[in-house]
Amino acid sequence: MLSDKEFVVVEGNIGSGKTTLANMIAKLYNARVILETFEDNPFLPKFYEDRERYAFPVELSFLAARYRQLKKDIQHKDLFHRLTVADYHFLKSLIFAKETLPADEFKLYRQLFDIIYEMVPVPDLYIYLHRPVDVLLRFIKMRGRDYEKNIDADYLKKIQDGYFRFFKEHPDLKIIVVDLGDKDFMKNEYVFKNILNIMNSDYPKGLTYRYLVQNE
Repeated sequence: MLSDKEFVVVEGNIGSGKTTLANMIAKLYNARVILETFEDNPFLPKFYEDRERYAFPVELSFLAARYRQLKKDIQHKDLFHRLTVADYHFLKSLIFAKETLPADEFKLYRQLFDIIYEMVPVPDLYIYLHRPVDVLLRFIKMRGRDYEKNIDADYLKKIQDGYFRFFKEHPDLKIIVVDLGDKDFMKNEYVFKNILNIMNSDYPKGLTYRYLVQNE
């Protein structure tokens, strides 16, 4: 049950709706919400224009920013909110860096990551919103962020594969993959309630798949 948790992560590929869902859950449960401030990264627009040149600085800047935010917000208890919901976790840094960096740069990046990771809090529950790549591209286009216009299907597929590889390598976490397809939980209350039912069930550690039931 979410009421028994202190730290829940809602993750997903670019355009999956993770930030929207994290906000909706936080509002419903009167939880503290932690959102990634990726718009403030000065290297991100440059990275989408020239990935090879700007991959290392963009990944390092994300690593530093995510560590600072999670360390500050998670380690300091909030007397008014028992539950904290975040739209990312620190391990996201490793997933994206693995797909964007060449082998020699990733080796150096991994050394830095491993040093920092030991000091980052572990979530009680990790929810991953899965959508097909064509649906992600449609949602990305709909929200119209200029710096995301060059994101292509191949890049999204690599990130998606990176997430699932990561899941298999971390049996110590409670990871729930929720297959959303193209369903919109913002417009369809039944879909949102279905997601909540999935999140409020009990799960063992490791990877669990869940599919939304059809509308009644």
